[in-house]
Amino acid sequence: MAQAAKTLLALKVQTAGFSRTASTLSDYIWVRVRPMYSRASGGANYLDFLAPGIVSMSILFTAIFSGLEVIWDRQFGFLKETMVAPISRTEIMIGKTLGGATIAMIQGLIVLGLTYLLGFRVPGLASLAVGLVFMSLIAIFFTGLGLAIASKMKDMQGFQLIMNFLIMPIFFLSGALFPLENLPPAIYFISRIDPLTYGVDGLRGAIAGMNVFGIYNDLAIIGLLSALVCMVGAFLFSKIEA
Repeated sequence: MAQAAKTLLALKVQTAGFSRTASTLSDYIWVRVRPMYSRASGGANYLDFLAPGIVSMSILFTAIFSGLEVIWDRQFGFLKETMVAPISRTEIMIGKTLGGATIAMIQGLIVLGLTYLLGFRVPGLASLAVGLVFMSLIAIFFTGLGLAIASKMKDMQGFQLIMNFLIMPIFFLSGALFPLENLPPAIYFISRIDPLTYGVDGLRGAIAGMNVFGIYNDLAIIGLLSALVCMVGAFLFSKIEA
C-alpha cells in the first residue's frame, strides 16, 4: 500500500508539472512566437503551421510514457504473470507497443479535432490519410522508445527523470513551434538528428502543405527509425527480468 501511495503521488506530481509546463508554453507561443512567425512569413497563418506540431506533441507525451506500464507491472507482479503466457516476449513487446501507440493516436486525433474548432482545416481526405500514417509512425517510434528504456529500469522515478531529460529537447528541437529555416548551424544540425523532426515535418507537409525535407524523405526516415527502435525494444524486452 505504501508503494502504491508513493507511485500515485509521483504520477500526480508529474501531471501537475506537465500542466504548468503546458500553460507556460501556451502563453509563450501566443505572446512571443506567433507574432515573430507572422512577421517572418509575411503574415501567414501561424495556426496552420502550429497545429501539426501540437498534434505531434500530444502523441509524443502520451506514447513515450507508455513505458511506465512496464515498470508498474513489474512492481506489482503483473509482469511476471504476463511472462508465463504461452506467447513469446517479442509478441508481448509488439502488443504493448501497438497498444500504447493506439492510445497515443487517439490522443492525437482528439487534439486534431480541437484544432478544427480554432479554424485549422485539413485540405482533403487524402491529406488526412497521409497525416494518419505519420501520426501512427510517431506513436510507434516513441512508444517503442519508452518501452525499450523501461525494460532496463526498475524505478519509476528514475524513468520519469530520464523521460523528462529526453522529451523537452526532442520536442523543442523538432520544429514543432517554429520553422527550422534560418536557425544557427549548430541548432539546425541537432534538429536534423532529432527523430521527431521528420515526424513533424511529414505531418505538417501532409495536412498543412508546409514541408522542409520532402514527405517521402520524412516517411522513409521515420519509418526506418520506428522499425529500428521496435527491434531494439524487442531485444531488450526479451532480456527483462520480472
